[in-house]
Amino acid sequence: MGMDAPADSSSQRVTNKDRPSKFIQIVVRASIAFVLIASGSAASVKAQNLQKLSESIVNGNTEQKRDALGQVRNLGTEDASRIAIPALNDPDEVVRATAANAVTHLPKPEVSSVLVPLLRDRSEFVRGEAASALGRARIEGAVAALAESALHDKAASVRAAAAAALGKIGSESGLAALTAILKRRRGSEDEYLRRSAARSVGQIAEKVRFGKYSRSTPQDFLPEKYKEMAADPDLPKLSSTFQEPLRLLLAIANNRKESEDARREAAYALGAIGDPSAIPFLRANIGSSDVYLAQICREALLKIPGTE
Repeated sequence: MGMDAPADSSSQRVTNKDRPSKFIQIVVRASIAFVLIASGSAASVKAQNLQKLSESIVNGNTEQKRDALGQVRNLGTEDASRIAIPALNDPDEVVRATAANAVTHLPKPEVSSVLVPLLRDRSEFVRGEAASALGRARIEGAVAALAESALHDKAASVRAAAAAALGKIGSESGLAALTAILKRRRGSEDEYLRRSAARSVGQIAEKVRFGKYSRSTPQDFLPEKYKEMAADPDLPKLSSTFQEPLRLLLAIANNRKESEDARREAAYALGAIGDPSAIPFLRANIGSSDVYLAQICREALLKIPGTE
């Protein structure tokens, strides 16, 4: 009686070893397919959401437009910012102002091209929001337009917003306008403008010296992440363009007729500039009854080489 040849045990072992591998391959392939489907689904949902937001921005009532633009701003993407552009020309000033804050995730040249024209908007509110948005987005291409607004806009609130934006951008090309503001005679209408200009000079100085700027609020009153800046011999030196602002800031800091806020901002800026000529004022005021000024002076001294 013939007998079938026995199965090759080694071949059987290979087959058995292969089975888990094939199972894993199937699982992996299924997982990849699921990820691709999910990604495609997510992209589709995102596109649908943007389309709905776009329709609300173009065709909704004022409240719907504002809500959609708020969502666009919170998404923080270029695609989302792009659908907000039509709202920059909306008849409603509140919608235009909201849109100014929603387009800042476009490429910087585009942010400049769509927001700089709003610095000439008929609405004071829109002009101020456009200036603030340009500052938050650090749009260096907008410095000249912001300088013009800081010096010549008819609304004090817009002048102050533009001056503050120059500090956030941190370009030395904004110093001329800020210096011109500090040279003007003190007046109640421009009080906030002078404070903003002083702070902005300090922010620009810190950007040059430290590569970033801190807050003018005393660090002892802030979270630890802001307590970082101190003088270092290897820090970049400031150009001569800071000499006139330095002189003006010293005059403001030493003038007790100036507001407390103006003197505080001047003290902060003096520390940021880091010139030894500020040391006498700063040391004289570390025991000031104005606890904010006293602490700002202590921290300002830390940023000046050769002081303790």
